[in-house]
Amino acid sequence: MNILVPLAEGFEEIEAVTIIDMLRRAGHTVTTASLKNKIVTGAHSIQITADKILTEIRFEEFGAFILPGGMPGSTNLRDHDRVMSFIQRIYAAGGIIGAVCAAPIALGRSGILDGKKFTCFPGDEKEITHSKFTNEDVTVDGKIITGRSAGVTALFTLKIIELIDGKEKAESLQKRMFIKGDF
Repeated sequence: MNILVPLAEGFEEIEAVTIIDMLRRAGHTVTTASLKNKIVTGAHSIQITADKILTEIRFEEFGAFILPGGMPGSTNLRDHDRVMSFIQRIYAAGGIIGAVCAAPIALGRSGILDGKKFTCFPGDEKEITHSKFTNEDVTVDGKIITGRSAGVTALFTLKIIELIDGKEKAESLQKRMFIKGDF
């Protein structure tokens, strides 16, 4: 599957790299896209060069859109109109949407979480209305996957892999990477 991971200034580095790495290990094509410049600086001053800029991307090319959190990365995603459009259009086309840590605030603004269950970094749930906060490490509601924090990003990504490829493939990767915990 072609998967898009947006990188906004102030993204959480461990979340972005874990998501990208694990999805590629599972055999998926992952494209990173920045909001403005190809070089993006994370919340902890680590710079990553994105594959493309979001304006160069067509949403139709992707079956999943996975948002890493971090601050102010999550607010930068939430406040970006093209990100909102990608969330809505990929979801409406039957694609998978994922967000971890603070990034579910972008899903909340997009409207796709209305009436759905979700989790996020504690405290950020106050910004998301018309939805049910679960307080779980990872929550799945249909094709929407949310994760609580940087510490559960591997389990969050295993859940994405399970949804795309099945439990057996996710468990195989979990075993190969010695990841502890239930996803």
